[in-house]
Amino acid sequence: MARRPVFQEVTETTPRATPPAGGMIDAGNRGARGAIRLWLLVIFVLVVAMIALGGATRLTGSGLSITEWKPVTGAIPPMDPAAWQAEFDKYKLIPQFTEVNPDMDLGGFKQIYWWEWSHRLLGRLIGLVWAVGFFGFLVARQIPVGWTPRLLLLGALGGAQGAIGWWMVHSGLSGDLVRVASYRLAIHLGLAFAILGLIVWYVLSLARPEAQLMRARRAGEDKLFSMTTGLLHLTFLQILLGALVAGIDAGRTYTGWPTMGGEWIPAEIWDTTLGWRNFFENPALVQFIHRMTGYLLTIFGLVVFLRSRRSPHPVTRGAYGVMLAALAVQILLGVMNVLHASPLPLALAHQLGAVALFTMILRARHHARYPYETSVRGTVR
Repeated sequence: MARRPVFQEVTETTPRATPPAGGMIDAGNRGARGAIRLWLLVIFVLVVAMIALGGATRLTGSGLSITEWKPVTGAIPPMDPAAWQAEFDKYKLIPQFTEVNPDMDLGGFKQIYWWEWSHRLLGRLIGLVWAVGFFGFLVARQIPVGWTPRLLLLGALGGAQGAIGWWMVHSGLSGDLVRVASYRLAIHLGLAFAILGLIVWYVLSLARPEAQLMRARRAGEDKLFSMTTGLLHLTFLQILLGALVAGIDAGRTYTGWPTMGGEWIPAEIWDTTLGWRNFFENPALVQFIHRMTGYLLTIFGLVVFLRSRRSPHPVTRGAYGVMLAALAVQILLGVMNVLHASPLPLALAHQLGAVALFTMILRARHHARYPYETSVRGTVR
């Protein structure tokens, strides 16, 4: 082979090196990340609707109108007068009818029946959407590497939620209760928010390739992430406390703000006959704890927001600004509820406000862990 002069120009015929095709992470099965993300967003909307419908079912006293758990055949409502009468006769046997609604007629029963039936039907729809999507992506081999267990977890939690829902309803079908047990209601709502939180985290993670997430992780802000995790946990606790308030109608018992019925600390805050059950069954104590936790959440949220101002990433700072706005709206809705004794529209708005706040905290937390890189030219996505 002839030697080439040192300063000879390289012509276009000179073979070029093949550019790298990407790292090992990109070389693996990326899967249908966009399609799976869209599917999860559909489930997210359905779960939010489920939470709102569940709140309406509780606030209208409709949760005990269906006294049997029939996961498949229960999807078909009564179709003739005889079937409606049979369902009404079953309802007449439980304490809620004998002690709360003894004057209810068949027309009134149908009103509460449709709330509970719609709630259960929506739960079945969510399960169907998950199953069709999951097994469809699985058969088509479009699930990204490492994501099958995560998506399967959502289905398992959804199945557990159905069982817990019946466990909750069963608590009000016999014994002395005329409504579902408040602590079971809190567990039921808490699991719904846990499922919602996983969906939000998955949707945010699927928005970017795995390689980009790994690069962003190196620029993550651990302190801000840890503080936001604490805020998320406190918000989750406040949501559980809100379920206890709703479970015993404590929001309609002590009105007024900032005092509770004209008292800073209500005189009935402890009933010696209840003992430890005061924390679940005493409206004064339950609402007092919910209010105090709300004040603590407000202070902590403001501290986390101020810490986020030190972030070098504009997108992260913006996410925490939206989070603070959601917190402010939720505080306002909470105050309005206690001032007006929690009417149905305000109570549902407050519950949806909790969904928005929980989602925005998760979004801010995700940005703290996986920030969008910035440069002189702008945000690098």
